[in-house]
Amino acid sequence: MKKGLKKKMKINWKLLILSFIIVYAAAFIGGLFTSQGTNSSWYQSIKPSLTPPNWVFPIVWNILFFLIALSLYFSLINSKNKSLKLKVGIVFAINLILNILWSVFYFSLKKPLFAFFDLILLWFSIILMILITYRVDKKSSLLLLPYLLWVSFAGILNYLSAF
Repeated sequence: MKKGLKKKMKINWKLLILSFIIVYAAAFIGGLFTSQGTNSSWYQSIKPSLTPPNWVFPIVWNILFFLIALSLYFSLINSKNKSLKLKVGIVFAINLILNILWSVFYFSLKKPLFAFFDLILLWFSIILMILITYRVDKKSSLLLLPYLLWVSFAGILNYLSAF
């Protein structure tokens, strides 16, 4: 091996699979609340005109959840100690709970204003995820940037439908 080249990293399959299970479980739960509301007459009546077609959302969210799971995995395997792993786990858990709650508030309870306030917390949790993962593994934080951008756009849509 040449000097300066990193040793090939071994994949921790159990942790990788667990990361995907955790993230996609949250996606599934949130999706249960979202799917019942996207075709409702209530949603159609408040949906801003710049909202993409319904088919765009599952594609984008699946890509984002894939990136979130990878970020979680890379952050966990590169954390130097248990304390840092715990911080990573907590911030990701808070984020995923806020993500689910947005769907509950917006589509199930039909409270776009509550969803908007949740989205603000969600946005800050993504910033916190980026900051914490950056200290652990830079690529982990970069994987979260599309998530931040999409939630920022979702915030605009949510705001327009709430006010």
